[in-house]
Amino acid sequence: MGGAAGLRGCGAGWGGSAGPQDPGSRLRSGPPRRVADMAGSRLPRQLFLQGVAAVFMFAFASLYTQIPGLYGPEGILPARRMLRPQGKGRWQQLWETPTLLWEAPRLGLDTAQGLELLSLLGTVLALGPLLLRPLRHPLIYLLLWAAYLSVCQVGQVFLYFQWDSLLLETGFLAVLVAPLRQPSSRKQAPQGPLVGASAYKGLPFWLVRWLLFRLMFASGVVKLTSRCPAWWGLTALTYHYETQCLPTPAAWLAHHLPVWLHKLSVVATFLIEIAVPPLFFAPIRRLRLAAFYTQVLLQILIIITGNYNFFNLLTLVLTTALLDDQHLAAEPGLSHPRKRPTSWPRVLLSKLSLLLELAIYGTLAYGTVHYFGLEVDWQQHMVHSRTTFTFHQFSQWLKMVTLPTMWLGAASLTWELLAALWRWAQMRGWLRKLCAAIQLSIWSATTVGLFLISLVPYSYVEPGTHGLLWPGAHHLFGAVEHLQLANSYGLFRRMTGLGGRPEVVLEGSYDGHHWTEIEFMYKPGNVSRPPPVVVPHQPRLDWQMWFAALGPHTHSPWFTSLVLRLLQGKEPVIHLIQNDAARYPFHKQPPTYIRAQRYKYWFSQPGEQGQWWRRQWVEEFFPPVSLGDPILEKLLQQFGLQDKAPPRPRSSSHALARALHWVRTQLSPLEPPNLLWGLLGAVGAVRVVQALLASWLPQSSLPAREEKHKLIPKKESGAASTQATPTPNNCSSGPRNPRRKK
Repeated sequence: MGGAAGLRGCGAGWGGSAGPQDPGSRLRSGPPRRVADMAGSRLPRQLFLQGVAAVFMFAFASLYTQIPGLYGPEGILPARRMLRPQGKGRWQQLWETPTLLWEAPRLGLDTAQGLELLSLLGTVLALGPLLLRPLRHPLIYLLLWAAYLSVCQVGQVFLYFQWDSLLLETGFLAVLVAPLRQPSSRKQAPQGPLVGASAYKGLPFWLVRWLLFRLMFASGVVKLTSRCPAWWGLTALTYHYETQCLPTPAAWLAHHLPVWLHKLSVVATFLIEIAVPPLFFAPIRRLRLAAFYTQVLLQILIIITGNYNFFNLLTLVLTTALLDDQHLAAEPGLSHPRKRPTSWPRVLLSKLSLLLELAIYGTLAYGTVHYFGLEVDWQQHMVHSRTTFTFHQFSQWLKMVTLPTMWLGAASLTWELLAALWRWAQMRGWLRKLCAAIQLSIWSATTVGLFLISLVPYSYVEPGTHGLLWPGAHHLFGAVEHLQLANSYGLFRRMTGLGGRPEVVLEGSYDGHHWTEIEFMYKPGNVSRPPPVVVPHQPRLDWQMWFAALGPHTHSPWFTSLVLRLLQGKEPVIHLIQNDAARYPFHKQPPTYIRAQRYKYWFSQPGEQGQWWRRQWVEEFFPPVSLGDPILEKLLQQFGLQDKAPPRPRSSSHALARALHWVRTQLSPLEPPNLLWGLLGAVGAVRVVQALLASWLPQSSLPAREEKHKLIPKKESGAASTQATPTPNNCSSGPRNPRRKK
């Protein structure tokens, strides 16, 4: 994935800078040159840290708006049930259930109020790294990770999503990637321990690339190992756009594209998710950049056609590990280096790398055409496609490549470790070298340990490989599994709704004869209402309603609690359904009866004016019940949803509890997507002002510098300028301090 890092001076190679340097030293010694490895990723690391902070901000703010209805004392699944002391020691209790919410009573708060406090603090804390570079510090990201882990411990089914686990794993990697000190570009080469940072800082960032590989490769593989007929028949996208949880208006347009284009898109999905990820570790830089743009294209298309909250944004953040400073022009002139004569071995190596690159592209193209039977029909202007391999053949191939992909990751990590060791060897000064050696040892051991831990969940894609892993990896993973430092992934495993999109529609009545539908803000219901755009917000109740429609209501115990809260007329739960209470049909008086029907929905056909959906009644999903109904009471008892003791009254005497109540009162009128977009707009406005100030301040200080320059005697000024002029054959490896004439 790179070469000997740390080489500077006259040597030619693939550029990339490990950190900021004195501009004057660049004039005196020429631009630094090195074979690209993770050390040449200063700017991508900064993009990664900002992206992680933005995703944390969206996640915390989105969850905050839903806490009272989901986890409050009058919510669907009160959080207080998850934290009940069992007579264990404080630290043992914290280790087994790692959540800061254990400390909420010490602040005079109940569990739901503690959740609100953590979510607010997480949102505010995430704004720091977005606005101020010094706040991109490991401590900030550690607090963000700990806060989200604390929330997930009591989140129950509403936080059982793969992207929540992905955010936790990514957030922990951000703790390792963030620098202890932010180098200043106005200073010369950093001294002391900061120099040692450049020797190891690329190692944790490599784990981001490995995480991206695991996510994409597993997501592609599980589509075929699930034996889903839609994926194997390449027809998955003919159903996906209308059967996904929360489609966008663009999904309606995509759904009506020609079938042959849908099938070709599935082929492209398999190519991007299965064949391209190994290129993340390619030694040729252009291959990694090509892999980057294919992943970005896939994620952008998903964002356009589906409301997948912060998941696709988080995946885009992970792709920054495929970039380098040269591609992003981190330093002036870095993207357009001066042409220099090179030796014939270097020219030969360049030609061979180009041939290898073309061979890889050709192999991918041939494999795609061969294994998916691509044929161009020039008369009908379409491309025919079909799978030409069997499930047995794919299983054998997967068994053959899973272990080698682990060795590929191990080889890539070994190269990064050797490159870091080489950078350490180039340092001067025994004290600086000793400090760097200690840091390098710690970060190398941490990186290798996390890599070994991640092999266990990654091996789940192929059960036969899982048993071949080193037993020590299993022990390490078991020790930290509850911290979610490494997780298994596999999105869109099976395509649902092949015969129509199942949808649960709640209905209420006062007399048991005349029923009124209860419309949700986001999920499909009214056939004439267009699909909304709510990204990056995740309405977690709407998402669980989608899962509930796939089976009987007994598979979703929380649904019984939802019915109970609606019969009781609990406002926090009603706000999950309609933020504007006036749009809720029973806002004046709770319904006497509640029932649920299952429908099948399809997108409307072009030409059907005023309709986005068509639907057909299928069956009764939940029987009509009322408060005190034996059926309802039996279900509540069966699922353990009855309160054994009445909830304690929420504390309002503490100043912190009153402050939380005031903030809730101020923010509750805002719809959650508007709140998130408002936060994003505020961050963008502040960043624009910062950029304008940064561009104006140097210009405003220019006259002062010129005035100071005039005060310098002409002779000394001329001597200094002569001394700073670079010589044609200057190959110095470091900055020189000009000597003043006496």
